[in-house]
Amino acid sequence: MVMVLSLGGSLMNTETGIDAKYLEEIKRILDSSENKFGIVTGGGYLARRYANQIRSGGGNEFEADEAAIEATWENAKTLIKVLGKNAYLKVPRSFREAQKGLEKKKYVVMGGTIPGITTDADAVLLAECLEAERVVNISNVDGIYNKDPRQFPDAKKYSYLTHEELVRLAVENDRRMAGTNFVFDLLACKLAERSKLEIHFVNGKKLDDIKNAINGRMHSGTKIK
Repeated sequence: MVMVLSLGGSLMNTETGIDAKYLEEIKRILDSSENKFGIVTGGGYLARRYANQIRSGGGNEFEADEAAIEATWENAKTLIKVLGKNAYLKVPRSFREAQKGLEKKKYVVMGGTIPGITTDADAVLLAECLEAERVVNISNVDGIYNKDPRQFPDAKKYSYLTHEELVRLAVENDRRMAGTNFVFDLLACKLAERSKLEIHFVNGKKLDDIKNAINGRMHSGTKIK
């Protein structure tokens, strides 16, 4: 089977650089699976830094998006190196190229594609293209909440949501600016809804949850179906 992972950039890089130890943990999980994986890397700290540099220099949001996409490509290249010989060596610039890459290798790793489209939407589009079994969104949040748990201690986490419920939450939280954080952008939610894609949201630091989500088993995050 084919799985798509959306790997949050904040798990890959911080102000102090790449978290190589964490990426090795991800590699061990994926290597132990018999599935093939299409992976989309976010930009994280690097994308926020690049986008803010453009803004501070007078650039517009389109240009900030372009800079953030460059950061996702850098993260993708880093992950490809970690995954080694089983990974397609190039960072695909299109979903069709990713599809061809996965015909040859166990892993294909993409970054962002075009300005205005987040890596959330890229992951869903890649899943559609690959006819993936499910999407696993790996971030620094435990799942889907009714509001940001980092700001609101009384935030409620959902263990299960329908696609329609996810879209409603995205409408409330999507700010559509490069380098900002929200659960899953509105376009990604609507794309997932049209294809009825199964999506699992898990905390990237909970490695057992990642394994369970990949295998469609219960975990402590949120499942969308």
